[in-house]
Amino acid sequence: MTSVKEQAAISRLLSFLQEWDNAGKVARSHILNTFIETNQGKTAPELEQEFSQGASLFLVRLTSWLRLTYMTGWCLDKLLKSIGIFLSAVSSNRYLIEFLEVGGILTLLEILGLEKIKEEDKKESIRLLQVIANSGRKYKELICESYGVRSIAEFLAKSKSEESQEEVQILLDSLVHGNPKYQNQVYKGLIALLSCASPKAQQLSLQTLRTAQSIIGTTHPSIVDCVLKVLRTMHLEVQYEAIELIKDLVSYDVCQALLKGLVALLIPSVKETSKLQHKILNDPAVLQLTANLPVFLQQAAAAKAIGPNSRPRVLARSNTSIAEEMLHLRVVHSLMAAMGNTDHSNSQRQASLTLESNAGDLYMKIDSIQADILAANKVNVSKALSTSGISYNSMNLGPRDENQLTYTTYFQKENSEGKE
Repeated sequence: MTSVKEQAAISRLLSFLQEWDNAGKVARSHILNTFIETNQGKTAPELEQEFSQGASLFLVRLTSWLRLTYMTGWCLDKLLKSIGIFLSAVSSNRYLIEFLEVGGILTLLEILGLEKIKEEDKKESIRLLQVIANSGRKYKELICESYGVRSIAEFLAKSKSEESQEEVQILLDSLVHGNPKYQNQVYKGLIALLSCASPKAQQLSLQTLRTAQSIIGTTHPSIVDCVLKVLRTMHLEVQYEAIELIKDLVSYDVCQALLKGLVALLIPSVKETSKLQHKILNDPAVLQLTANLPVFLQQAAAAKAIGPNSRPRVLARSNTSIAEEMLHLRVVHSLMAAMGNTDHSNSQRQASLTLESNAGDLYMKIDSIQADILAANKVNVSKALSTSGISYNSMNLGPRDENQLTYTTYFQKENSEGKE
């Protein structure tokens, strides 16, 4: 037999549940407000005490309402926060399982792709996915098996809120840790994001890629081309992260391809520069835009990554074998050509700094004839190395991808590829 106190508690619970069942949207919104204010941060035992050992009865009502109304977005933030109180409570494994059994993960992922849903609601959905992912390996696998990496990455690429994007980064970082079955899927998704249009998404993806790369230990062949293309960005914070990742990648099997790619960027292709010349001839206003031309930004960034002086200009000095390999790739010739690029002063400056020419300001003193000579130079230090044994230090330089993975093509692949 139950005591009078227990009967009173059960009666209160039944009364509360009946109030919820009979309430309209506005009344339910008030109930959720009260629930959030009074139960935030409570443990699972405390929630059970609050609901007379029947907290799951309220949770099932919340999840049912979520499935019925999430596409409309009405009161979604309060609903997700209320569910979050259950899922994030200490000793909440029971609540988590109940939420997953009714398709909770799929619902959260679908919310991310709905255009009519507010950004704040999507951010709350990401936070719930964080809670689920942080609950253990099997939960991370459930998210990935539900095409979670694709949905999460697409939201990161399209989101207009930096705060939301930072929450996504936390989630992706969680999914790459302690998730050996699907860590390659996350890794490939991060590489694919490098070609998206959002600078913030690129920056966060590059940061997370550095962590993922150290965990996985092997490289995907497309990473070289994708990272080098990021160097075309006008955003210095993105360029900085790309160079930091490049510094990490020279320790892996893509080192030679990476160095070859960097040196090649110092001399833009005729195809790229001819496009610029054609535009200038047809529209004099384009002259004002040459400083921001992506191919020249890429050229300057490549010189910056190679250079030996101040950070992050450390590739050349950090490893003698790397420096020698670049010399064999005719890096001096390419740097001199970049220094002769009068259409982009930063390319001249970065190349000048890398060559350590007069503290980097020589480019400001050369005339048009000298610039033409530099651009057309035939210097070949690699031959000098082989014929005269010239040392690397005496030069004051200090110490092609067939499987490109883009943001578009990655998300057209089957989810089963992530199970490698």
